[in-house]
Amino acid sequence: MKINENFLNLKDSYLFATVGKKTTAFKNAHPDKDVIRLSIGDVTLPLAPIVIDAMHAAVEELAHRESFKGYGPDQYCYGYEKLIESIKGSYSRKGVELKSSEVFISDGAKSDLGNILDLFSSDNTVLIPDPVYPAYLDVNVMAGRKVIFADATAANGFLPMPDENVHADIIYLCSPNNPTGAVYTREQLKQWVDYANRRDALILFDAAYEYFVNDSHLCRSIFEVEGARTCAVEICSYSKTAGFTGVRCGYTVVPEELMRGGTSLNRLWARRQSTKFNGVSYVTQMGAAAVFTEEGEKQIRENLGYYRKNAEMISACLDELGIWYTGGKNSPYIWMQCPDGMDSWEFFDYLLENANVVGTPGSGFGRNGEGFFRLTAFGSEENTREACRRIKQLLKK
Repeated sequence: MKINENFLNLKDSYLFATVGKKTTAFKNAHPDKDVIRLSIGDVTLPLAPIVIDAMHAAVEELAHRESFKGYGPDQYCYGYEKLIESIKGSYSRKGVELKSSEVFISDGAKSDLGNILDLFSSDNTVLIPDPVYPAYLDVNVMAGRKVIFADATAANGFLPMPDENVHADIIYLCSPNNPTGAVYTREQLKQWVDYANRRDALILFDAAYEYFVNDSHLCRSIFEVEGARTCAVEICSYSKTAGFTGVRCGYTVVPEELMRGGTSLNRLWARRQSTKFNGVSYVTQMGAAAVFTEEGEKQIRENLGYYRKNAEMISACLDELGIWYTGGKNSPYIWMQCPDGMDSWEFFDYLLENANVVGTPGSGFGRNGEGFFRLTAFGSEENTREACRRIKQLLKK
């Protein structure tokens, strides 16, 4: 037998695994040090009470024969109606109307960002911003696709725009962006939509952080942009919106009018999911269905407000130090320039050893990330405040 040799083209270690190993090694060598992690974007607040109540009620249903649930609906890749309707309601409040058949429930955005590639030939060329969330690149390397990059730099605010001299079949966009925290304007997204429609390309739009957008002039869904329904798939997650990192639930929107090669991508994705995916648990779906209710949105916005204050705290710290950054507004990520000309891993070590604070080296997100560093707002308020105090004390020297 033969292995998929494309896996041999992957980097030896996933970025966050390397960060974790280096952090653990430091803690083992210095057990007396209080290390604060502002690196991996995991949440720290508990699930909203309304979500817990809904999940408890779902568990109780499973305890009785008359209300027990086994497999989900016949077309289980779509999810239970209660959850689908809540998602459609969330989109409707953004001015986007969806059909139930266009919403597919998943166990999180990361899975669908890779799995949806099953629909496309390995001959397609993929355009990915650089720097970028590593999974976008890795899933395409695994499939042996040609990958080209759109340069995101300080000069363009880490928001690359279409290049008419570049041909791409699949385009990954993330806004608010991970890792840079930058957010595309409506006008900028319109340029990408028009480009994709002209080129018969497909945009895979990662909207995992859309609930952090406060500015009403910014889009929270690519389907707010005219023309997107014929060129885009939107992939979303409850992980950061509702703190589901340990629960796992997301959803992908594939418009019915989205066609490529004379074939409905909605139909292909339904076929793929019904074959390879057995749905998300009933308990999880009922918890997720509570998120976009009136009370649910009120409660999750309180949690999101907590993280926004952390982002404001980090931004204020960098403002005081005169350090250039993007993000921190409409985003939980702050993308800072490394001080004193340090490279990304050099600054990682310097910050860990001298302030006992962990962030994520920008170079791990791509070539253009060298010299930059990502901090997240998902820590506790107390840890974020203490980390900012240490960073100011260290970098003011």
